[in-house]
Amino acid sequence: MPATRVVVNIPGEVPYDIRIGGAILDGLGEHLRTISALAAAPQLLIISDSNVAPLYLARAKASCAQAGYRVSDIVVEAGEESKSVTVAGELWEAMAALGLTRDCAVVALGGGVVGDLSGFVGSTYMRGLALVQVPTTLLSMVDSSVGGKTGVNLEAGKNLVGTFAQPRYVCASTDTLATLSDREWACGCAEIAKSAAIDSDQFFFWLLEHSDQLRSRDTATVTEAIARCVTFKANVVAQDKTESAGVRECLNYGHTLGHAIETLAGYGTFSHGAAVAEGMRFAARLGQRLLGTSAELVSTQDELLDALDLPVLPWRAPAAEMLAAMKRDKKARAGAVRFVLPRDVGQWEAVAVDDGVLLEALEAWASDPSVGR
Repeated sequence: MPATRVVVNIPGEVPYDIRIGGAILDGLGEHLRTISALAAAPQLLIISDSNVAPLYLARAKASCAQAGYRVSDIVVEAGEESKSVTVAGELWEAMAALGLTRDCAVVALGGGVVGDLSGFVGSTYMRGLALVQVPTTLLSMVDSSVGGKTGVNLEAGKNLVGTFAQPRYVCASTDTLATLSDREWACGCAEIAKSAAIDSDQFFFWLLEHSDQLRSRDTATVTEAIARCVTFKANVVAQDKTESAGVRECLNYGHTLGHAIETLAGYGTFSHGAAVAEGMRFAARLGQRLLGTSAELVSTQDELLDALDLPVLPWRAPAAEMLAAMKRDKKARAGAVRFVLPRDVGQWEAVAVDDGVLLEALEAWASDPSVGR
């Protein structure tokens, strides 16, 4: 099957390709030579993690070396803990020791943590090196590798330090998905469900109809789902590159509650996607309270998440603690917590929710672990 190509064309930025295909990792170096900003790079730094590197680092390095690049690599520990200011500082020092210059490039080989961390250090070292994203998880292919958000976590919350830096190329080699655990697969499915819910009836009901094939990792369905997600996200980002016009905010659907769960439960306790899925269930019910969201949408979204192996989380925290965590989230404005709420499939509104209303909804969520079933 030939690679699928999606072009991301953002005003004020150099257009870049997302290529989705089976063994395209082996052609990485050759393709980089066709990109003007990367063709003459004297050195590439591949950043990966301890889970991905043993599987794919040798292939990526060999491909780049065969294309004539001088290649270095750094491997960080796998897990959300590496997405930190401490690890970023270690990477900056290592980049300096390797003698990287402003005409070099950083290649992020891994999932969302590696992509966010590599993008952050790459976009800040010497005020910015070219970045290539080589996502190896379903989550990173459908979401985090596209759109230019980078960042690291603080103890206070996720992604509180970061930059906007678009990659020059995204290589989504789907054969790397074969090694994903069921947990990581479901994690990516959550972001696909999020995109479908805020995009359109066409995407949402296509996904509901093909949920069995996506869960069983059917190649054609997976490729189609990735292409639909990145096309949708590219169109959103093109309208609102830095999340300042209010359009890109829709991509945070499910993330307000989701980030609070990750922070309070401890990073890595639940996958990002599992937390976002819980956030989607909560946001739809909050939409019922505030926007008149239909019970049919709530139940159909529940059906979709259940079909994608994203059940209600067996975890709750006190409402006051959840509210405090949400207020530290970067999406909060003037002390008010903002939620992306669905009016209907493909129709959403960003709402600043009164503390009293939110506490009441959180108390209902915290007191009944079956909420969302």
